[in-house]
Amino acid sequence: MARPRVRPARRTARRGTLVLLAPALVAGMAAALAVAPGWATASPTVTGVVRAAEAGDPGEPGGEPGTDPTEATPTVDPTTTEPAPTTPPPTEEAPPPAPTTTAPAPTTTAPAPAPTTTAPTTTAPAPPPVVPPPVGPPPGQPGQPAGSPLGVRVTTEDVVLTPAYWNADSTVTTLRVTVTNTGGRTELIRLGYTLPAGLTDAGTPGCASAGGGSHRCGEWTAAPGARFRASIRVRVAGTAWRSMPLSGSVKVTATAPGAAGAAGDDEGFAVLFPPGPPVPGISLRADEVLFDISGAPSTLAVRLGNTGKVDAAGRVDVVLPAGVAVTDPPAGCTPTAPDRTRCELGSVRAGRTVTLRLPVTASVEAQHRAPLAGAVVARLDPRSGRDRQVQMSFRISAAAALATPAVGTPAPTGSQGVVAVAGPAGDDEGTSVHRTAITLIGVSGLLVVLALALATTSLRRRTGATATDPIARPAEE
Repeated sequence: MARPRVRPARRTARRGTLVLLAPALVAGMAAALAVAPGWATASPTVTGVVRAAEAGDPGEPGGEPGTDPTEATPTVDPTTTEPAPTTPPPTEEAPPPAPTTTAPAPTTTAPAPAPTTTAPTTTAPAPPPVVPPPVGPPPGQPGQPAGSPLGVRVTTEDVVLTPAYWNADSTVTTLRVTVTNTGGRTELIRLGYTLPAGLTDAGTPGCASAGGGSHRCGEWTAAPGARFRASIRVRVAGTAWRSMPLSGSVKVTATAPGAAGAAGDDEGFAVLFPPGPPVPGISLRADEVLFDISGAPSTLAVRLGNTGKVDAAGRVDVVLPAGVAVTDPPAGCTPTAPDRTRCELGSVRAGRTVTLRLPVTASVEAQHRAPLAGAVVARLDPRSGRDRQVQMSFRISAAAALATPAVGTPAPTGSQGVVAVAGPAGDDEGTSVHRTAITLIGVSGLLVVLALALATTSLRRRTGATATDPIARPAEE
């Protein structure tokens, strides 16, 4: 029996396989061409990550530190045109960072499925889509470029002013900055800060002005993971509140020997003012001016009080009527008009009262026209905020206006109200009064003489009757 020949069948199978392999090769080449641009873009980053991971410590043999020159790494230029300080600011131990607590996510339970009359059909779950792993390095720490062994982070505290700011020309306070080395190497860290308008440096050691409100400080040597705090002394002007809101910024730069580029971080800070400016309270009192009969100068007493919570500059204007003037004004008082005198009292402290005494004189005509009225206008002007003004009037009286009849040249006397008569009155009324007085005196004399005569006659009659009476004698036996 002859053996069957199978060679033609094998050839037919091989021919079918070649026919199917050709389209598969074409599809594979098309897919490779489509994915090739993405691989070309991602390969430098991957190479940089591998090199950074294999670099190790610069002291190890064969470990060349640094990043790929073609890597898109943000760099910070730590140099400026002016010479930088060589000593860093003083530092202190930074408080431990506050623990971050996150609220647990609420747990939800799915409602139970409603019962069905038909048996449920089970299907196999669909397989999850295949997602390729992300190409590139994982995100680094704040202030640490991706793939770089350098890293630095800065945090700032706000500049908070107390209510005492409103009562001072300027206030010196502290801006606290915390710096952390987030890299894996010992770094040289430099700090710079920019102050807003109204704030200036108050002499922070190791820092110098760079112009335009910017300042630069010397560099620290910080080990990996080191965390410290620096205090920057700033002066806040008493008029800075007029430009609020105010904010500034702090910037740090980290470099390391043998490492290419630099790492940097920056953060802003706010200048917070207390409520205000407060308005000062004001009180005013002016006493009555009294001229005695002698016409000597008198004194005007004015009391200006600051009832608020901040100091304020005091000023008093005294307005007098015609014929009344201020003579020999004290220090700080100057006449601004014929009837007005202005006195600058300086700073009136909160809760205090200042007394002003002004010598005043009045002409004879002004004293005869009394009572008169004057006025006082007082003002308190604080360092910050609006000023306050109040005014009042006062009475001017004179003893000469109460004297009747009119007096001539008064003679000095210790008693007010006693008026010296210049001469006898020469009118008819004075003559009639004189005559009436003489007549009354004469009538009074006649009455006295008549009374004496009547008394004498009565006494004589009684004496004579007593002498003529008979004396009764006893009869003789």
